[in-house]
Amino acid sequence: MNKWFVILFTLVALAMAGSAVAVVDNGKITLKAGDEVYVCGCGDGCPCGTISRREGNCSCDKPLVKGKVTKVTGAVAMIKFNGKEQPFKTSGIYQCACGSKCTCDTISQKTGKCGCGTELQKVK
Repeated sequence: MNKWFVILFTLVALAMAGSAVAVVDNGKITLKAGDEVYVCGCGDGCPCGTISRREGNCSCDKPLVKGKVTKVTGAVAMIKFNGKEQPFKTSGIYQCACGSKCTCDTISQKTGKCGCGTELQKVK
């Protein structure tokens, strides 16, 4: 009896933890200071503004660069990469189309492919 209780409790805990992993919802990514993410490294003038939790290419087809979130204010995250800070919107016009099983959590302001290689979909 006790063994079954432990198994059931473990399954419930895993299910709850799995639902907490989905951090992109309706094109919005949840970030906090200290998070490491991959971002478009093109600079302030680039319109894609891609953010992902996985390595890959941004929607302008250049390699994403690793950065660290330094501050989040409203819908903007300051992300430091290559020795400089740059603001990124935390809500995108496009997001990864993989669904709830996705681990890349990619958002972008421009169409293209996400960090896991799937075509981005327009947020509805």
